[in-house]
Amino acid sequence: MRNMVKMALRQLGRLVAISLFAFNVAHATEIMALGQGLKPGENGLPPALDKPLYLSVCLFDIMGKSGDVYSRAKDLTLLARKWNVFTEIKVFTDERIAAETFKAGQCEAAGISTLRARQFNQFIGSIDAVGAIPSYAHMRMLLHTLLDPKLIPLSITEPYQIVGVLPIGALFVMVNDRKIDSIEKAAGKKVAVLDWDKSQAKMVQQLGAQPVASDITNFAGKFNNGQVDIIAAPAIAFKPLELYRGLGDKGAIYRFPLAQITGSLVINRDLLRAKIPDLDQKMMSLRAVAVQFLDQALDQMFAFIDKEEKSIPDKYWMTLAVADQQRYNIMMRESRIQMTKDGFYDPRMMKVLKKVRCKIEPANGECSMTDE
Repeated sequence: MRNMVKMALRQLGRLVAISLFAFNVAHATEIMALGQGLKPGENGLPPALDKPLYLSVCLFDIMGKSGDVYSRAKDLTLLARKWNVFTEIKVFTDERIAAETFKAGQCEAAGISTLRARQFNQFIGSIDAVGAIPSYAHMRMLLHTLLDPKLIPLSITEPYQIVGVLPIGALFVMVNDRKIDSIEKAAGKKVAVLDWDKSQAKMVQQLGAQPVASDITNFAGKFNNGQVDIIAAPAIAFKPLELYRGLGDKGAIYRFPLAQITGSLVINRDLLRAKIPDLDQKMMSLRAVAVQFLDQALDQMFAFIDKEEKSIPDKYWMTLAVADQQRYNIMMRESRIQMTKDGFYDPRMMKVLKKVRCKIEPANGECSMTDE
């Protein structure tokens, strides 16, 4: 179970990027409408900068400059001009290249999946740990918790800092035959793995399944045309990637969140400090604004995610037996503990996530344990 979960999470790195920016497109209109009423220095908002600030942001859009994501992002930069901030968007059709370009110092910020952002800060990058955030109520509480000033230092791994997290939705296992209704029945089945992470093939083989090398350009296609039997994806990817083709008449989606997928905004502090000497002070001002508007923004985000999940026809959803769900929760917990020991997850974030879970469900058995 641990190896399969680890494979699935890594596999979704690029897919999440598509979901992240599709989500941004869906909400651009609402953000623009809200932004029209925002004025620097009013209602708790920070004043405009005294001098123009020029920034560059690495942005992923699978369609490049002809894509809607890039177009919407350009619209959003117009709002930033109210604060005397002028943004150059560098768009990429490959999330890996976007991240590498950012790492090379050619962008001061990058919008990428949190899975991909883990290389820049392991603490925030561990949010998407398997089974760590059981519901959207837990996610909402976590995002509020992350605004605690005490956690700011943990979001920094010089010269990088993750300054924002966006919920994408729960990660669901999708199979082309509903008879594959347990982890054990994945044996002998074909599972898509990213060709740039050779360890995935080994993990799938250990399950007795057959790894099939894939990338974001053919990942969904292989599922849709029957070349692979199993994938994992958030509901927001169902329509854009036409995953219903892969599900066909016999397929199913486990109504059981494997993890919560998020996107992150990462900045290069060295590059920004050269332009904004009081960077941390400015960041605190923005954080105060985030506290003020967070619930309003999350209401829109979770409403959108809920709409996407409900838009998937009922015939595809498969509810696992309660006993199996309990068993998988235990297995995922054991996986988190082991993967933390292996250095995959940050133990400090694991403690934060456990506190969130136990605050919402204090009767859970894990709340009396000390091994996570």
